[in-house]
Amino acid sequence: MAGPPPEPPSAPESSSSPSLGAQAVWLLVAKTVGFALTVALPLVLVRRMSQAEFGLYKQVFLVVGTTVTILPLGFGMSAFYFLPRELQRRGSIVANIVVFHAMVGLIVASVIALRPDILAWILNNPELTLHARPVALVVLFWTIGSFLEIVAVALQDVRASTVFIVTSQFSKTALLLIAAVAFGTVDALIIAAIVQGLLQMAMLLAYLHVRFPGFWRAADARLLWQQATYALPVGGSSLLLKLQEDMHHVVVSNTFGAAAYAVYSVGVFKLPLIGILRESVGSVVLPRINQLEAQDAARDILRLVVSTARKLALVYYPLYAFLIVTGREVISLLFTPQYVSSWPIFAVALTVVPFSIIVLDPVTRALQERYFFLRLRITVFTVLMVILWTQAEQLGLLGIITAVVAANLFGWSVAVWRMARLLQVRRADLRLFRSVLKVAAAAAAAGVAAEVVRHLLAGQAPWLVLLAAAPVFAVTYIAGIVAARVIGPEEITVLFREVVRGVTRRPRGTAKDVRAEGSRQVPPAAVHGR
Repeated sequence: MAGPPPEPPSAPESSSSPSLGAQAVWLLVAKTVGFALTVALPLVLVRRMSQAEFGLYKQVFLVVGTTVTILPLGFGMSAFYFLPRELQRRGSIVANIVVFHAMVGLIVASVIALRPDILAWILNNPELTLHARPVALVVLFWTIGSFLEIVAVALQDVRASTVFIVTSQFSKTALLLIAAVAFGTVDALIIAAIVQGLLQMAMLLAYLHVRFPGFWRAADARLLWQQATYALPVGGSSLLLKLQEDMHHVVVSNTFGAAAYAVYSVGVFKLPLIGILRESVGSVVLPRINQLEAQDAARDILRLVVSTARKLALVYYPLYAFLIVTGREVISLLFTPQYVSSWPIFAVALTVVPFSIIVLDPVTRALQERYFFLRLRITVFTVLMVILWTQAEQLGLLGIITAVVAANLFGWSVAVWRMARLLQVRRADLRLFRSVLKVAAAAAAAGVAAEVVRHLLAGQAPWLVLLAAAPVFAVTYIAGIVAARVIGPEEITVLFREVVRGVTRRPRGTAKDVRAEGSRQVPPAAVHGR
């Protein structure tokens, strides 16, 4: 490409950026609705399929989920950095991301289609060869469509991102549930996934066309290189983190077979609320930390990290405490008693939840600590993979998840230490986390109360234990939070007002408003000079 054509005009921006609280709440609501729409799928499948068939399904979508997350190499996240800074080249930024996603998706999909035995070799299941070519289409379509939610959040288009999340989750769940109920086969589920990929791609292209008419003509090779130099080191670090999260699945599948992998996958299934809340908060914290970093406001970044940790702890700590007490009953109720052997694996996997309140990725991206964390994750990933691939049979399922959790906590500890040094955290600053300790104490007290109820109802049906323990836990936890004054009514009032503001804010469209926004653009040196 010799050079970019004139930049197509972007759609008018809103009169003011939505507040951090409003954005986080709306994204949380959207993703919670999405979770409510998807939670039924595995519950239907474990009742429609044998453990071997369910294991095959999990293997297929392990391939899809891992490749779709890894393939973009974090390139789409460059939207969070460049869109607020390059107001005149937004069409080129999104065009470059779409082109990059399409290129990497096509390359990997071609490899899978031309060498279908590669999936059977990786996961040690010959049946995967029969499904390789349709899986290649899913990988291609989902990789391109994965930019849909990112771009709306990066543009701080809260209502659009809410609609996209709910709509895409609804369509995916509806299609997969229809396939599961009507046919109950892996083939039907893959076909449903192909249709979903086409729908999400169409939604992405339509949205970009509305926001940036003619964006596909604005691809800019020079800008693409600038985006790559920012995103790929971070993407490489994220890639390693994703591989670290998923490779133990591959090891278990390859070593123990599809049926054992079905048990393991239930034990390590990701708690949707954890990911939903973390992604929602992380997506809106990143632009705010970028702004503070540009102002060299390290203390404000620290206060934002602490505030975010407190908000996450309010959800994460009680969830962890309740599941540690009632996890056996939860697994038995959701996945049927044939998966109760997943409980020890689940208990170990839960260990990372209390530490997840420290949101590291937005800080490392904003402070441009890409290479340090890339080296850290290379080291942790390499050591973990050597242990898993050489000692898997000796470790067993429980030993494998223990090694994974230990590696994650080691990497987390080093990352927190590094972040503390960058933000010049002093020992006296630890008192900022007092509210987090109060939340932990309230959750622990609630867990003890729930354990008493569970002990009294030992041997009863899982649903009865949960029905009795949940309200006791909730009342004890809320009483502890109120007594500790961790959150006050004024904070709830402010948050409600922010959400209402996010709903009722009106777009502006005058040329004066657009020029005013352009006057706040960060100079190019701020993008490339740090």
